[in-house]
Amino acid sequence: MSSAPMSSTRSSSTRSSSTGSGSGGTGAVRTPATDGDPAEDARAGGGAAAPAVDGVSSDEAHAQLRASVRRLAALLGEALERHEGADLLALVERVRHLARRPDEGAELSRVLADVDDGTAVVLARAFTAYFQLANITEQLYRSQELASRPGAGLAHTVPRLAAALEAGEVSREQLQAVVDRMELRPVFTAHPTESSRRSVLDLLSRTAAALDRSGDPRRRAADVEADERRVVELVDLLWQTDELRVERPQPADEARSALYYLSSLATTVMPDLLDELDRRLRGLGVELGGRARPLRFGSWVGGDRDGNPNVTPAVTLDVLAQQHATGVEVLLRLVDELVVQLASSTQVVAVSAELRESLERDREQLPGVWELRHRLNSEEPYRLKLSYVRARLEGTGRRLTAGGAHVPGQDYAGVGDLLDELELVQRSLVENGCELVAHGVVARALRTAAATGLGLAVLDVREHSERHHTALEALVDRARAADRPYGEMDREQRRALLSAELAGGRPLASAATLDAVEGTAAEVVELFRTVRTALDRFGDDAVETYVVSMTKGVDDLLAVAVLGREVGLVDVPADPDAPAVARVGFAPLFETITELEAAGPLLGTLLSDPSYRRLVAARGDVQEIMLGYSDSSKDGGIAASRWQIHRAQRALRDVAREHGVQLRLFHGRGGSVGRGGGPTGEAILAQPAGSLDGAMKVTEQGEVISDKYLLHGLAVHNLDVALSAVLEASVLRSAPVVDRSVLDGWDATMDVVAAAGRDRYRGLVEDERLVPFFLAATPVEELGHLNIGSRPARRPGGTGGLEDLRAIPWVFGWTQSRINVPGWFGVGSGLAAAREAGRTDELRAMYETWPFFRSFLGNVQMTLAKTDLSIAQRYVDTLCDEEQAALLEDLRAEHARTTEEVLAVTGQSELLEASPVLRRTLELRDSYLAPLHALQVELLQRSRAAGDDVDPVLRRALLLTINGIAAGMRNTG
Repeated sequence: MSSAPMSSTRSSSTRSSSTGSGSGGTGAVRTPATDGDPAEDARAGGGAAAPAVDGVSSDEAHAQLRASVRRLAALLGEALERHEGADLLALVERVRHLARRPDEGAELSRVLADVDDGTAVVLARAFTAYFQLANITEQLYRSQELASRPGAGLAHTVPRLAAALEAGEVSREQLQAVVDRMELRPVFTAHPTESSRRSVLDLLSRTAAALDRSGDPRRRAADVEADERRVVELVDLLWQTDELRVERPQPADEARSALYYLSSLATTVMPDLLDELDRRLRGLGVELGGRARPLRFGSWVGGDRDGNPNVTPAVTLDVLAQQHATGVEVLLRLVDELVVQLASSTQVVAVSAELRESLERDREQLPGVWELRHRLNSEEPYRLKLSYVRARLEGTGRRLTAGGAHVPGQDYAGVGDLLDELELVQRSLVENGCELVAHGVVARALRTAAATGLGLAVLDVREHSERHHTALEALVDRARAADRPYGEMDREQRRALLSAELAGGRPLASAATLDAVEGTAAEVVELFRTVRTALDRFGDDAVETYVVSMTKGVDDLLAVAVLGREVGLVDVPADPDAPAVARVGFAPLFETITELEAAGPLLGTLLSDPSYRRLVAARGDVQEIMLGYSDSSKDGGIAASRWQIHRAQRALRDVAREHGVQLRLFHGRGGSVGRGGGPTGEAILAQPAGSLDGAMKVTEQGEVISDKYLLHGLAVHNLDVALSAVLEASVLRSAPVVDRSVLDGWDATMDVVAAAGRDRYRGLVEDERLVPFFLAATPVEELGHLNIGSRPARRPGGTGGLEDLRAIPWVFGWTQSRINVPGWFGVGSGLAAAREAGRTDELRAMYETWPFFRSFLGNVQMTLAKTDLSIAQRYVDTLCDEEQAALLEDLRAEHARTTEEVLAVTGQSELLEASPVLRRTLELRDSYLAPLHALQVELLQRSRAAGDDVDPVLRRALLLTINGIAAGMRNTG
């Protein structure tokens, strides 16, 4: 397939090339967003080709996309020539053409060896900029296609719910109960996986907007010319903008990035999406209450302390202050919009006595507002009321910034007070015949305010389990609360001690004692105090869950409960009839295969502890559990990881039901398939029947955030699909759709696949050649200089081996050299073992019928297609010694086995056979990835030869290739 050159083409034909949506703004194709979330309709089924839209076939749409990409590539070539000269543009084209021809490998190596470091920088930037422009164009086309596609998201799910109601498969009361407790919560994390700077993303967003306008037939000729000039300017600005961060971002910087998306979603996406949900549910005779929170956002930015020394108590409070300042600004804009629209006059409509009485109180409490507004709004009581609301919101913002005390009548103690006033306005409108307005613009404002709260997102705090025990060791030993040193106790002894302590009601330590501890213990105590301070200052919605990473036993959860009691977050009165207090909830994080296997029994033991169970009751009988995809995959391979997570969900579901607890699962999914990535809606529907009971959380990380939420159309679609999938899974998938005997057979088959896959994977990671191979054949050691996140790549205090490496660089490194081990290795051996055990027919039936298995193989197929072992060979031949290089043949054999076995199960003759558009798009990308890979190999060789004395220009060039490959693969970690 031919691809777009970057040669300069200043003719008018370049200017008139197909742009944006092409013919009439409707041409669009299904494209590969990222391994993490292709942002496709969850029910498209295994990556099927996009349908024709408005008479434009997928082939035609793909051609329009390629034409747009070619045009931008040509503009990029012009920018390169303007800034760097014709000779450099010619070199870019020569490298690109040589890289596309395998027989020219020696000549390409010679050309690149002659390139100085400064010129290498320009080469890397050129190919990276191409991918950035191609990516945003693909996102725009995908957004346009998805907007035109019928029957996705709620439009698909609600008719299914209507049919189930009609057939008596579910009652209206059951549906209402699910809606009442429904909550989808995407949780934004600061994990270092977004390689693109905010400045670059902003330019790309503006480029997409200009391209989008080009498909509008209503534009004037002058507007067409202006948009054309704007695109040229933006491409030129993109070339002028440095792709690399000068310094590593701090948590406050990461918070600002998250707030950019959160505020945009709250103002441009959430109101209309929740309005559509309400409208569709009303058609089923079900109501979405004004204070319902079916969609809410969460954040780890500034709260995730596990292994990140940069997240201090001061940082946590600073990030929360940022969140609430932005959140109040969003609510002020919301109220301003109401003020503009609610011009209802008493000359036309009446108002309720309740509203009039409230205005009298408002006048007494805020006389300044009355003096300013009463003359203008004397006959517009709703506007006058909302002016008081606005003044209190402004007062709330000042109070939260200063950390002062709440003053009744002057500010809001929490978002509930604001909702009270908006509901008062709504009631008055309803009582006086203005139902359309009450259930329209006012209801939209109500739902949005309820969903965002004062701080836009709920912050979670995470800390490592061992640090809590270190703190308790200091407190228990100082108080002589046990007959032996705390550090000498085993887990069962600690569980018994902590259970008794929690039930005993007395604190272990006085405030003075808490102040006296040192080191890690002091840091942990200060963290718990910070959570209490945050709740006191910002309200109970500020921090909701304390996540305990590396949970291995019940003592790990009882430890945080006891520490919470020490600082006033938790209280379990001695009187068993007295209600307990739990200002935060505690959630275990199960991260390895062993922990996932033990998750169900652990939860059962935990909920059997009377004191802890009272804490759960104090949290509304909701127990949150976090499931770690990244580390379980790194620990046991993708087959064992996905299967044990699935089995753990079943076990947790059954234990929660036994104890009368609502289970809220928190899925810690990364961007890549190796870290749990994949289409979100598809993943939700692939969960075990009954494990989703209205509420779920899922992490949004790195490049997945920009891919899903940078463009408005994609943000709407992704949230629509995820929201509808939660509703469908909770209502229509509460019980298995196949007989128990069939499911038992599938389980047995998956046991074989997972066990054999894990054995094969463990054989690889325990091979003594693997670590040297990984460090040599990938740029993983160079990632630390990329400045893409505040958290270190390795866990502190380790030995420097593979076990200390976090899952993100583990995936990132393999992706850069196109080996993608975490996304497929071991699957072929697992499938082969099942086939050899006589389970071939069962495997095919599982693929056809079982959402879990179909989703699993679909994601594996994607990573197999993105793997290119011929490119990997260049890395190995150049960078590895002979002993290390031999390992590639082992990888090659498993890749071939996995490809063969996946094709046999799916019935395809080649990977992505059912997704021709996706396959062609990957081929197009490869034509520009090849030169970047070749350049990266050359620069890695130079950098490692230089040792510790790497020239800054050389390092910059190398980092640019890492950034460019991440952009081209749409993947970091």
